[in-house]
Amino acid sequence: MRSTPILRTALAAALPLVAYAADGKSTRYWDCCKPSCSWPGKALVNQPVYACSANFQRITDPNAKSGCDGGSAFSCADQTPWALNDEFAYGFAATSLAGGSEASWCCSCYELTFTSGPVAGKKMVVQSTSTGGDLGSNHFDLNIPGGGVGIFDGCSPQFGGLGGQRYGGVSSRSECDSFPEALKPGCYWRFDWFNNADNPNFTFRQVQCPAELVARTGCRRNDDSSFPAINAPSGGGSKPSTPASPKPKPNSSSSPVAAPSSTSTPGSAPKPATTSTSDVPSVPTSAPASPSKSPAPISCVTEKYGQCGGNGFAGCKTCTCGTTCKKQNDWYSQCL
Repeated sequence: MRSTPILRTALAAALPLVAYAADGKSTRYWDCCKPSCSWPGKALVNQPVYACSANFQRITDPNAKSGCDGGSAFSCADQTPWALNDEFAYGFAATSLAGGSEASWCCSCYELTFTSGPVAGKKMVVQSTSTGGDLGSNHFDLNIPGGGVGIFDGCSPQFGGLGGQRYGGVSSRSECDSFPEALKPGCYWRFDWFNNADNPNFTFRQVQCPAELVARTGCRRNDDSSFPAINAPSGGGSKPSTPASPKPKPNSSSSPVAAPSSTSTPGSAPKPATTSTSDVPSVPTSAPASPSKSPAPISCVTEKYGQCGGNGFAGCKTCTCGTTCKKQNDWYSQCL
């Protein structure tokens, strides 16, 4: 949980609709605390954001005390960023936006278009799962394992802590190798897709939350459909693979035999064969070889960055050439 008091009273009336579109700034963090939007009554939503136990299993009690306050609720490992392709990613963030409050931010989604640093031109859609008193105006604190714990440190009581600086986190990809398995993919993402960008600026607009983000948080705002839907890339979805049909090999040991002419008489020479042999069967001079069985073709291939596994996943599990299916967490494996 970020540094906000727990709001436990349900909202009595709908808040005015505030659609955000502006310039923003970013930082990064991963403090392992229970997200502030995991508490009930924070906003008009279908349910609070999922929180997890110390071993990253979702918990059912929305009032469970945060691990940052000595409790048993922590951030879930699947609420970390992942790439759909080289130019587009999904993720989560703690937010503080001008003219609003946590009641208008919780579980909202925003499309960020980066304008500075090595990620300039790339896009990312994030869902707001928390906030913090240390955040400025139009400030997105991206949830990135190894991004630094910041003010609070729930990682030490959860699993002994993460390496790196308190602010800024780790400085190299290799440092991610020591993280819990469930957090490694999100840490690697920072160096692979995010190019280790240091707090890049961006423009942003509020959008409908993609189903992929809601699946990881469980939370969707009641007013979500009021915002524009994004045109997200397929993310390497499955597509059928159609292998070329093998060309038949000519049988050099067989040759057509001319049939005798119906007008020929005994003792006369047969008519020479014409160039048309459509009604003349070919008679092989030797027995044909037994046909060999071809391996069954792969029916589908998942492109780079596409989903290839996870609990309940029923899609294509074969990755395109040059990539392998790597587990991100219990609910998501990706071709990388």
